[in-house]
Amino acid sequence: MASDSARIVRSLAGVYNANGTLAGEIRYFLGKRFGTAHCALCDITHGLVSEKADWRACTTALTIPFQTYHLNDQPEAVSEAAEGRAPVVLAECEEGWVVLLEPEHLEACNKDVETFTQVMQTRLGLLGLTLP
Repeated sequence: MASDSARIVRSLAGVYNANGTLAGEIRYFLGKRFGTAHCALCDITHGLVSEKADWRACTTALTIPFQTYHLNDQPEAVSEAAEGRAPVVLAECEEGWVVLLEPEHLEACNKDVETFTQVMQTRLGLLGLTLP
C-alpha cells in the first residue's frame, strides 16, 4: 500500500491531441474547422485562437504546476504514462505519473472549465489522490 505522501499530487500535465509545430497548429486549426481534427483538452483550454481566461484562472488557483504539452513535445515520462492516449491529463505523485483524465472524461466536460474542475476533483477522489 502506498503511503499517504505517495498519493499527493505534485504536478499535473495535459497532452493535447495535436502537434505543437507551426505546421501542426495550422493542420489542427484547419482540421477542426473541417471536422477532421478534434481535441477535447484544446476545447477546454482554448477559445477560437487563444487560451481562455477562465482556464488561466483555474490553473493559477491550483497549488501545483499544470503544464500542457503537444504530442511532439511531451516529456518521455509523460509520454510513457499516457501510453499513446491523447488528449489526456496525468497527475505526478511520488510513485510516478498516473492517468487522471482519459479522453472520454475530457470530452464529457463539453468545453467547460468549471466542469473540467469538477470532473478532475471527482477523479482525484476515485483514484485516492489529493492535491496539496
